[in-house]
Amino acid sequence: MILYLHGLNSSGQSLKARLLREALTPAEVVAPDYPAHRPHQAMAQLTALLSQLTGEHLTGEQLTSTQAFDTQTIGARLARTGVAGTGSAPIIVGSSMGGFYGQALARRFPITHLFMINPALQPWRLLPTLADTPMTTAAGEHYLLTPDLIEATRAYAVDSPCDGDDDGIPTTLLLDAGDELIDHQIAATLYRRCARVHIYPGGDHAFQHMDDAIRLIRAALSGSDPESGAAS
Repeated sequence: MILYLHGLNSSGQSLKARLLREALTPAEVVAPDYPAHRPHQAMAQLTALLSQLTGEHLTGEQLTSTQAFDTQTIGARLARTGVAGTGSAPIIVGSSMGGFYGQALARRFPITHLFMINPALQPWRLLPTLADTPMTTAAGEHYLLTPDLIEATRAYAVDSPCDGDDDGIPTTLLLDAGDELIDHQIAATLYRRCARVHIYPGGDHAFQHMDDAIRLIRAALSGSDPESGAAS
C-alpha cells in the first residue's frame, strides 16, 4: 500500500497522486485530502488514518513525540502483526509539505519506506515570507497563512533525522536541483548519513522526474533494492 501526502494547497487528486495510481496498479494508493496548512489538524487526521491502516493506536504522549517508536520497536511490531517483509506496512510518499508530515509520521508508525519529493522540512523558515498572504486550497478553502499556523509546524519537526534509533527508517529523497521554492541542499544535508539521496539536474518544485520516482517506488513495493540501476 502507498500513502501519498500532497503538499500545501494541493489535494489527493493532484497530478502526482494520479500518476502513482495509474503506474502502480494493482497496488492500492491512498491519497487523502488533508489541511496541510493547519499543522495540528493535519497531523490529527493523518494519525487517525495511519492508525486505521496499521492497527497502531498512539497515546497522547506518542502523538506529540517525534520518536514514538524506535527502530527495534517498529521491527518487533511488524513481526508480531505478521507484516514484516510482506510490504503490508504502508510506503509513505510525501511531496513538499507532505514530505514534512511524512517524516513525522514515519517516526510514529511502522512503515516500509519513506519517499520524500522536494520536501519542505523546515517550513517555519520557508513560509514567513508568505505570512498573512491570502491563499486558496485545491478544495476551495480561502485562508490566511498566519504566523501562528507557520509556527505550529515546529511541533512536528525532526531536527536531526540521522541521530538516534529512528535513523533506521528506510528513506529515499528525490530532489530537483532546480527547485525554485526550496533549497534542495537542506534536505540533502539533513539526510546525508541515513537516506539514499537522488539529486536530479534542473527541474523545479513541481518535480520533473516522476518516471524515476515511480521506478524506485515500484521496486520498494516488490521488496527489491529500489536503488538497483538508479542514477543519483
